[in-house]
Amino acid sequence: MKNGQEDEKYRNLLYKKWVKESFDNNGIINEISFDIPDNFNFAYDVVDELAKKCPDKRALVWIGANKERRDFTFGEISETSSQAANYLTKLGIKKGDKVMIVLKRHYQFWIIINALHKIGAVGIPATHLLTKKDFEYRFETADIKAIISTTENDVTTAADEAMQTCKGVKIKATVNGSVKGWHNFDTEFVSYPKTFARPKSLKKTDYMLMYFTSGTTGPPKIAVHNFEYPLGHIMTARYWQNVDPDGLHYVISDTGWAKSVWGKLYGQWLCETAVMSYDFEKFEPKDILPLFKEYQITSFCAPPTMYRFFIKEDLCKYDLSSLKHACIAGEALNPEVYEQFLAATGVKLMEGYGQTEMTLLTGYFVGMEPKPGSMGVASPQYEMLLQGADGKPAKIGEVGEVVLKPNGTPGLFAGYLKGKKVEFPAPDGYYHTGDTARQDEDGCYWFVGRTDDIIKTSGYRVGPFEVESVIMELPYVLECAITGVPDPTRGHLIKATIVLTAAKTPSEELKKEIQEYVKKHTAPYKYPRIVEFVTALPKTISGKIRRVEIREN
Repeated sequence: MKNGQEDEKYRNLLYKKWVKESFDNNGIINEISFDIPDNFNFAYDVVDELAKKCPDKRALVWIGANKERRDFTFGEISETSSQAANYLTKLGIKKGDKVMIVLKRHYQFWIIINALHKIGAVGIPATHLLTKKDFEYRFETADIKAIISTTENDVTTAADEAMQTCKGVKIKATVNGSVKGWHNFDTEFVSYPKTFARPKSLKKTDYMLMYFTSGTTGPPKIAVHNFEYPLGHIMTARYWQNVDPDGLHYVISDTGWAKSVWGKLYGQWLCETAVMSYDFEKFEPKDILPLFKEYQITSFCAPPTMYRFFIKEDLCKYDLSSLKHACIAGEALNPEVYEQFLAATGVKLMEGYGQTEMTLLTGYFVGMEPKPGSMGVASPQYEMLLQGADGKPAKIGEVGEVVLKPNGTPGLFAGYLKGKKVEFPAPDGYYHTGDTARQDEDGCYWFVGRTDDIIKTSGYRVGPFEVESVIMELPYVLECAITGVPDPTRGHLIKATIVLTAAKTPSEELKKEIQEYVKKHTAPYKYPRIVEFVTALPKTISGKIRRVEIREN
């Protein structure tokens, strides 16, 4: 099969009401366009419509921390989200209100977020790892009116402490337990009607989601999406993740991150695919890997870090035969991870790249042959280019910043929330991602690094990822970050900050071994003149390495 058009199961998917696709002679998608009604709303036009079309079709497979299982159909999600919409409206939540949802991997997330969509309220997913200070910053900068939270991990305690100084939060509710002073969502919403009248005032340009960005270089910004955003994930689910309408798609991310709606909601349900959520407390490869056989997972997506942990297990012990397609995103892929996973499973990792501010910007799409380590080709959904330091398009092989020109396509954010206004940052007509890459002769892009992370040493420009990839080939390296250290002669020296596996002990001899390995396997000027061993790398709450913090220490 070259593309989904040749298989009957893909012919009449719901999203085709609003999306038109074209393909090249090899059956690979090369054009996508949209015709979106002014009042498009995912909860009504997708969830409720699927409840009419296939009410008993599986939508969500949820596995609890103790491996208890609950399956939800599209009919059940439709009814329970309407009950929740009635309940939340009764509590005082209305169109435009900003509601923080801190729900880990709990099944209530799928009910509540669709309830907020039905009301026209703005959902703000957040991680359970937030502290009092984090909540204060978010409550104030986003003008949050309500919070719906897990009772686990002392989240409600931190939120309550923040509310002592942040008086704008008027409504608070919990799931999975009771907390004094908080409404109990689970016990209260079930008595409400299972239908919710669609408000006439809802528009596709209304704000629907806000995400606080990772904050790798400064305080988190607030990216704002409108109700067109879900349709932007057709490329994500259908042509990158290659989800099967009869299969089960699994993404490990918890619901506090944008990756969750990338892989556990919008595109997948537009393609009528069931999604899985395992509500574990701590990621353990030996705990995750048996799930592929038990639940017959057909497609999967995770960041390279998790694949690195997978390949350090003996994958031959696990039955992964149900897996037909696997993707990788969140950070650049080390080719060694690709090769080892392919050898163990026969499945080629299809890399992709995007940001919280948009949907999939580049990737390897159905029918393509991936180049290990490359983040793929440009999505036909966006007008993207690499911009050189002079503001002109970078030539083939040259490093440039990834920028894109707004073209009205769904998926690109409306802007950043600043005070009461949403402002789209495009001083020269382009949105600047802050990421750099180069393009090869075949049109494939290769990630280089953040613009702030590029190291200038002895007249050369070095991207941290290209050095990290070489060091990560060493079997005893668990994690690595490359940064620059100011030097009066060379401008900057290259420094490697490394976390070793438990079996390896730091030593001066090991530093020299790593340095020599880099010299032999890439251009010698890229080798790290400074090597430091640490027990852990500083990271954002979302798990991304904070190179800025390493540089400051």
